[in-house]
Amino acid sequence: MPIRLAQQKDIPTLLKLLRQVLDLHAAARPDMFIPSTEKYQRDDLLQLLQDTQKPIFVYVNQEDTVLGYAFCQLRNIQGYNRVPHRELYIDDLCVEENTRGQGIGKKLYAFVKEFAKQQGCSFLTLNVWIDNEPALRFYQSIGMRMREAYMEEQL
Repeated sequence: MPIRLAQQKDIPTLLKLLRQVLDLHAAARPDMFIPSTEKYQRDDLLQLLQDTQKPIFVYVNQEDTVLGYAFCQLRNIQGYNRVPHRELYIDDLCVEENTRGQGIGKKLYAFVKEFAKQQGCSFLTLNVWIDNEPALRFYQSIGMRMREAYMEEQL
């Protein structure tokens, strides 16, 4: 499977794909997202690439070009009323818009799921914006289900 940890040489493509996600969110929620801004700067990504608790996996083609990514975070959950557990949170998952529908997202998700199991995680979690209907359908199609709902009232 052509999935590996992201490398410094991947940063320009990661920034491009992050922009695709931001543009999608800004179109759906202009009250929440500023178009043409960046979630991460190059230096932020350089730091993330060194953080073993926040792995970034990339799906690459035969030419080693990044076609998708999964930004992840390993989390140890504990609290007074919570059963202690370890989970892998997918902070961001994106497939290059021109290659969507080819199974890349499913392969990335399956890879991340196996990685989470190897890390002793009990859960694989993520957040998805309710206005991102294609993403909702995708996550439901691969077996994810709603854990909780984050509600809002715009004032």
